[in-house]
Amino acid sequence: MSPLAPRFARYRLLLGLAPAVFALDQITKLWIAEVMPPNTFGPPGHIEIVPDFFNLVRVGNTGAAWSILSGRSTWLAFLALVALLAIFVFRRHLGLERRGVQLAFGLLCGGILGNLLDRIRLGYVSDFLDFHFGDYIYPTFNIADCGIVCGVILYVLLSLRQPAPTEPEKPATGKV
Repeated sequence: MSPLAPRFARYRLLLGLAPAVFALDQITKLWIAEVMPPNTFGPPGHIEIVPDFFNLVRVGNTGAAWSILSGRSTWLAFLALVALLAIFVFRRHLGLERRGVQLAFGLLCGGILGNLLDRIRLGYVSDFLDFHFGDYIYPTFNIADCGIVCGVILYVLLSLRQPAPTEPEKPATGKV
């Protein structure tokens, strides 16, 4: 057995979930690229799933969420690499040996990798999930974005539930 095997086994949930989220993200993006032309918001290019609520579209986003930092795809790719490196370096401080935290970071890392590959390969992130709430149109997103958002929310919730560190007991001195 490899001397690294016990170390990898410690993070097996994270190391299993991240590639699964990444693969699901990439498969869905490839499927969308096959079935519809780019930048298809309205008829005849979109696919209406639930009328006046949910459509499949195909758009390229060079920014982050809500197209923040639009046109800065290279910078955002660099930021994604830094985030992944920081997660690796600070894994003990983040509590990555706990299963719930591994679940959160498996979702997060899989999503980061999915969008990072798009930025490197295409120069933008491929988004396709399009929701409408009355007159409000929610920004189009993808599976990687779902992983990132769910991972962050789960980690925040787990962090709020984490018990406060206890102070070491002081030895009894016999004095009252």
